[in-house]
Amino acid sequence: MSDIHTHVQEFFTARAADWDARFPDDGPAYAAAVAALGLREGDRVLDAGCGTGRALTPLRAAVGPSGLVLGADLTPAMLQTAVRAGRDRDGLLLLADVAALPLRTESLDAVFAAGLIAHLPNPAENLCELARVVRPGGLLALFHPVGRAALAARQGRQITPGDLRAEPNLRPLLAGAGWRMTSYVDEDTRFLALAVRGG
Repeated sequence: MSDIHTHVQEFFTARAADWDARFPDDGPAYAAAVAALGLREGDRVLDAGCGTGRALTPLRAAVGPSGLVLGADLTPAMLQTAVRAGRDRDGLLLLADVAALPLRTESLDAVFAAGLIAHLPNPAENLCELARVVRPGGLLALFHPVGRAALAARQGRQITPGDLRAEPNLRPLLAGAGWRMTSYVDEDTRFLALAVRGG
């Protein structure tokens, strides 16, 4: 396991038990982001870096009982918190690294990723891996329940020009990984970039 992976696990393990309590009002933002993804009944979707599984319930509602919802996360403590919250009833939880997913090529219709991109050890390669598991024409949502400026203020820092989530950086990063950005929103109450997998 890389140093970055170890750091991510340590960071989230220390915060897993009270993660949901720290951000109790994010539910509607997650539901709205899932709605914007435009999933259909029967779709197969992955919540990449699912954490405590806050997206699993709206994802299940979107794809219905005939759909498939997977949640993958690198940190066992986050998945355990998801189970304690009962979210494993809405999706199958996988202890997995999004850099090497245990999924067949083109086996999914969509990927939802909340707060993930900042924690990827190699964003270009990792977004390619997300593209690998999604069929051509499939969808990607990169989401955060607050925008870049609000998140930076929360963390006591400034936005930098090199921020991966800045549109001029994210659009070519996605394109190089096989995704075409179709929508970009960065406002105080949410960050949401939507993309389509190329053919």
